[in-house]
Amino acid sequence: MPNRLEEIKKKLRKEGYLIDPNNMEPYLKKFEGIKFKNLTKPDFWKDSRVFITGISGFVGSHLTDKLLEFGANVGGLIRRHSVPEYPNIKHVMKEITTFEGDLKYLDPIIGAFRKFEPEYVFHLGAQSFVPTSIRNPIETYETNVIGTSNVLEAVRILDGVNINAVQMACSSEQYGRVYIDELPIKETNPNRPLSPYAASKQACEHICITHFENYKIPVRITRGFNHTGARRGLQFVTSVVTRQIARAKNSDNKEIIIGNPAPVRDFTDVRDILQGYLLSVEKGKNGDIVNLGHGAGISIGDLVVLSAKVANLEKYDLIIDESRFRKADVEVLICDYSKAKKEYGYHPQLPITQSIKDSIEYFEKNPRLMYMERH
Repeated sequence: MPNRLEEIKKKLRKEGYLIDPNNMEPYLKKFEGIKFKNLTKPDFWKDSRVFITGISGFVGSHLTDKLLEFGANVGGLIRRHSVPEYPNIKHVMKEITTFEGDLKYLDPIIGAFRKFEPEYVFHLGAQSFVPTSIRNPIETYETNVIGTSNVLEAVRILDGVNINAVQMACSSEQYGRVYIDELPIKETNPNRPLSPYAASKQACEHICITHFENYKIPVRITRGFNHTGARRGLQFVTSVVTRQIARAKNSDNKEIIIGNPAPVRDFTDVRDILQGYLLSVEKGKNGDIVNLGHGAGISIGDLVVLSAKVANLEKYDLIIDESRFRKADVEVLICDYSKAKKEYGYHPQLPITQSIKDSIEYFEKNPRLMYMERH
């Protein structure tokens, strides 16, 4: 008897939502003739003042690059490190304004907002790694839930700082356990969180809505599906795979070690996701929730196969480490981004093969990272 996930995959394959590394033509055909372009309005951001929590992170650093390209003044919150080095934003440190602070404390956020006087806030800062949330749920709740409350409270109580929009980055993990007739997933789908991280983001969303309803805080909520590309944190699965592929390509170590190969995820290039974030500020409605994703998924096992093909790596040893399996894992996430397409003009422009290529090349350009084990 086929298990539940195999039945889901069969349906997704039939309907064209599952990426097959051994038959990429139908998937890649969707991207034929598409040349990446800005879906946003650069003039909207020119000379604006934009504040980013999590500015030194994966998406935050890419968003910073794009906003600087548009001529915005960019500031952000960074946590104090014993060694004050922020590799993702090292190349732009002289062009941005940073403030030290921890999301768990209100005063540093108020101080940063008062000094920088932002017009727009992107709240990206979070503890976003699911296994860490399982190992340490309280830390996750404090950073994500209290942190979000503090950002919104800083907006609410500050006099003389007119913030036009707060973009809140929530997560597809909130959907949790999804049933076969619910795919692809719309915003109206029930949320059934399966991890402390997912539960924390669900709470963040409720806090945003109550702050909008009670205090008219201009918050726009996006539920981002998995996103990837160069600079992705080493512990996230696409980096776990592409880092080892890069290492196998450039050394005698051909082992590729992963956890559960069965789950299906909808991976979107970070450059597409951040366009969705920008569009939510330009065109979104306060208090509204919108999915951002790719509209097609791939199993983790097939991600390894496809990454090896992109790298022209013919020989490798795939090892399944069952100690990495999660007790309550989300089986499948596939995004229905039709609302974002209708209201924002959002649509993904970069195929997963480009994201994989960029990630492999990033590790090859930073060889010390190839041998850092994180999962």
